[in-house]
Amino acid sequence: MSNVRKSLLQLIFTGSSMQRWNDKLRPTELMEVDKQAHKMMVAWVLFLLNTRGMPAEERVELGARIVEGGIFDYLYRLIITDIKPPIFYRIKANPAHYRQLTDWVFSELEPRVRSLGEPFWDRLQAYLRSTEEDSLDRRILSAAHLYASGWEYNLIKSMNRQDTELMDIEESFRNGLKKNADLAGVSDLLEGLFGQGRTPVGHFAQVCGQLRFQKRWSQTPRIPETSVLGHMFIVACYAYFFSLSIGACPARAQNNFFGGLFHDLPELLTRDIISPVKQSVETIGDLIKEYEELELERVILEPLRRGGFPDLVDRLSFFLGLSVGSEFQACATLDGEVQRVSANELQAFYNADQYDPKDGDLLKVCDSLAAFLEAYTALRNGIASDQLQQGLWRIRSKYSSWVLFGQVHVGALLADFD
Repeated sequence: MSNVRKSLLQLIFTGSSMQRWNDKLRPTELMEVDKQAHKMMVAWVLFLLNTRGMPAEERVELGARIVEGGIFDYLYRLIITDIKPPIFYRIKANPAHYRQLTDWVFSELEPRVRSLGEPFWDRLQAYLRSTEEDSLDRRILSAAHLYASGWEYNLIKSMNRQDTELMDIEESFRNGLKKNADLAGVSDLLEGLFGQGRTPVGHFAQVCGQLRFQKRWSQTPRIPETSVLGHMFIVACYAYFFSLSIGACPARAQNNFFGGLFHDLPELLTRDIISPVKQSVETIGDLIKEYEELELERVILEPLRRGGFPDLVDRLSFFLGLSVGSEFQACATLDGEVQRVSANELQAFYNADQYDPKDGDLLKVCDSLAAFLEAYTALRNGIASDQLQQGLWRIRSKYSSWVLFGQVHVGALLADFD
């Protein structure tokens, strides 16, 4: 039986405090959770581009490996923390040393992760013990990792011109991406990262990365500060874990992960407008949503459509709930069309890969849980704030009696946070 616990939620959130490139001069703090979000957005693009024409069953299976591989990599990284990549790769090249390091990582992860169930724990161990690199899922994740790290490198390059290590770092990114240049989309990413031009795919990847500059709770001091980009990855992980807890089919679990990963994408265009503002006037929420969708079409969807990527547009529209009214509306594909369904209908009748289902209420719960962790952690770190206290109270009050599909008691989970 899969069970999500407080310690797992907190573990996922710790990437918000984990600095990257912390031995370099940086124009802004670069956090691990932001990089992981960017990586998985790019991995999603590569996944779609490299599965065109693939049978649906194989595609779902590959998607599951990509989602879980991304989560497993992140969990590993959270434990090994500040081991620099060159040192880690040297350790990995020595099987005995890598096995020792990985066994220690498992001992640290087990108390917090094993509650997700034996199948998940077994898959995590098998993935992290393996040194195989040539499967399609691992190549996609590797290319996405190199792009996201290279994107950060471009931010700090001009500020560290005296650093003799930088040329080697850039060369490793270039060579790594070139090794995967046969994958659809990688040459576009490489051109956008190190070339002079920018393709529609490169433009989209660039736009996604910019969400790290938008801070959540922008009028409220917090430690740690969290970005919209990192928040989306946290929501995606929570959504996947809860999907396992309720017995979601593989397609539904993936859709919930990617739905969480992209749910705040329009905020790149209007900034993170807090809920009290959206709710302060009856019509302002609808007005903001209208502007978000107009800008989403202009800046993101239309360039992709015009560039020959209508499948990316269709899938983004699905995750953002554009045809059913909200990213938090449950939906399923019935008679070839995405249709609104209730949460209970989704669980009872459409929890099968053939319906391509995606949750609504579950994603909203995960969005609220991520906001709860942001406020709770800031308060525990000594930030006295009425806004944070009110945020905790609202979330606790709303979900005190919520039980997702009779299986996940959200109020009980929140009660574990003192």
